[in-house]
Amino acid sequence: MNHQIEMLAKRLKLSWIREHYQEVKAETNEEFLLELFKKEVENREERKINLLLSQAQLPKTGTQRFLWEHIQIPQGISREAALNGDFIHEKENLILYGGVGTGKTYLATLISLNAIHRFGSKVKFFTVASLVNHLIEANQKGELQKVMKQIKKLDLLVLDELGYIPLNKEGAELLFQVISMCYETKSIIITTNLQFGQWNHVFGDPILTEAVIDRLIHHSHLLLFTGESFRYKESLI
Repeated sequence: MNHQIEMLAKRLKLSWIREHYQEVKAETNEEFLLELFKKEVENREERKINLLLSQAQLPKTGTQRFLWEHIQIPQGISREAALNGDFIHEKENLILYGGVGTGKTYLATLISLNAIHRFGSKVKFFTVASLVNHLIEANQKGELQKVMKQIKKLDLLVLDELGYIPLNKEGAELLFQVISMCYETKSIIITTNLQFGQWNHVFGDPILTEAVIDRLIHHSHLLLFTGESFRYKESLI
């Protein structure tokens, strides 16, 4: 009997029930079934979240509370809406601008975690340099469309450290393709230490730079990080 139950549960892909059904105690058949189904659903939700977290490839974060004191937030979005990822439903972007070490990447990671846990959002985190290298390699192998399809399935794309490394012509054009594809179809978070007027140093072409900025700032919110580097301050303690 037990073997048949396990085989049928496996056939129906009820993994939690197959492994744990003997642990469930209930007074009626209805309560027993209800508890089985609840546990199976909870298990599937947990596995889904873990898979989304694995696919997102987020940087590791500490457990310290995020400090908003040195961040200027524009009208049109609140701290809670930004942190909880509410803007993702509206296909809006966040641009996190400020100096090195001021918490931009940390906030982008927290937003990504909340979007995954709260909404089951599909998120992918890249540094700009790593994404561009990935795109160039895929283009050389004839696999660019495959990568683009993967990005197209996302709800949120995080591009970290825009401005740290200037891009060559191919890399700049491929990154523009990604940003153009995401325009009004999904959300992007950009972290950067450069003002818009300096982005030409990254993309190397004023027309391309203008096209990138035009797509990003439409339906976007600019958060300004004005504090000192947390890493620098911690090194002085």
